Amino acid sequence: MVAGSFAESGADLELVGIHKRFPGFTAIEELSLKVPAGSFFALLGPSGCGKTTTLRLVAGLEEPTSGQVLIGGKDVTGMKPFQRPVNTVFQSYALFPHMTVIENVAFGLRRRKVDDPVAKAHEALRLVELDHLAARKPLQLSGGQQQRVALARAVVNRPALLLLDEPLGALDLKLRRQMQLELKTIQTEVGLTFVHVTHDQEEAMTMADTVAVMNKGAIEQMGAPEELYELPTTVFVANFLGQSNLFTGPVVESTGDTIAVDIAGTRIVVPTARAQRHSGIVTVGVRPEKLSLVTEDPGPAAGLNVIGPGRVVDVSFSGVSTQYIVEVPRLGTMVCFAQNMVFGPVVDVGASVWLSWKVDHGFGLDDVAEQAGAVQVGSAQDIAALDPEAVL
Repeated sequence: MVAGSFAESGADLELVGIHKRFPGFTAIEELSLKVPAGSFFALLGPSGCGKTTTLRLVAGLEEPTSGQVLIGGKDVTGMKPFQRPVNTVFQSYALFPHMTVIENVAFGLRRRKVDDPVAKAHEALRLVELDHLAARKPLQLSGGQQQRVALARAVVNRPALLLLDEPLGALDLKLRRQMQLELKTIQTEVGLTFVHVTHDQEEAMTMADTVAVMNKGAIEQMGAPEELYELPTTVFVANFLGQSNLFTGPVVESTGDTIAVDIAGTRIVVPTARAQRHSGIVTVGVRPEKLSLVTEDPGPAAGLNVIGPGRVVDVSFSGVSTQYIVEVPRLGTMVCFAQNMVFGPVVDVGASVWLSWKVDHGFGLDDVAEQAGAVQVGSAQDIAALDPEAVL
């Protein structure tokens, strides 16, 4: 069996020029990437972006229209699913209802005639904290428990590549967060290569070494979770991976270190190194938690962007932080997250406030937000009047 050549170790995954077309639409436009052996890789994106189709192509459940799938340097594009050194945990659990939990987990080991299949199955169940339910049938378990059994059954086979399609979707919030950490621990302990598909940004950032953000069948941006969050390069990534306050306007000054953008008469400065474009009409942004909210004008200060005064139109308590929605004349709506250091909100609805952030916390995007951000300044016609070439 092919999987034998990858025994007990992870293998790298490489997709080369993958296209996948179905009648009437294209699911994967152009996809090339490499996942290093032993890493935890996440494909993140909204429904319909092509991430699950990508997973099915790797598993052999779909054939690419063109391109290659390589696992451990071997071309497996033409191989059947059972010939690939891959195990998959899909959203559907696919457990054998007539078998007990322990029999389900040991099933693959018995087929491969692995020594001590039951002992290894118990070990896998302990990893997912379900060994005490080993004698039950799947229908006697909750949906979340069934998903964890499916995960144990996949991990126990030590595939070179483990594919996970929303594996924690059936779990409650507390257990999901616990399992996120446990999944990462399992991946580190067994040394497998994990490819995880999810639409949950927190889940991807918590577990993955590398995240690829997909949109419309292509990868918008790929990198370490911190890099994608702190320095998004497109409007889609800035808005999908967390929240962003975005501003669109012309660059009015460019130095070696910074660019200055005019936003309806307000000057916003961004480091040149953190901006994808340095001239013309650009979209710049800042994350809500980077903002400071004060009730008095802080005045101009080196290395600081200041906006205001604005009026607080909504206050939402979420435990760790409070979200403030601030309406700023001529600039629109801004979102600010403030950590809860005192009991109750710092300001109430109707308060007049100023918002500021360090220049080093801003970023500039490679495309222009016409209606994609928490802040929309000017219509598309206004922007086109400044630079007709700039409206994408």
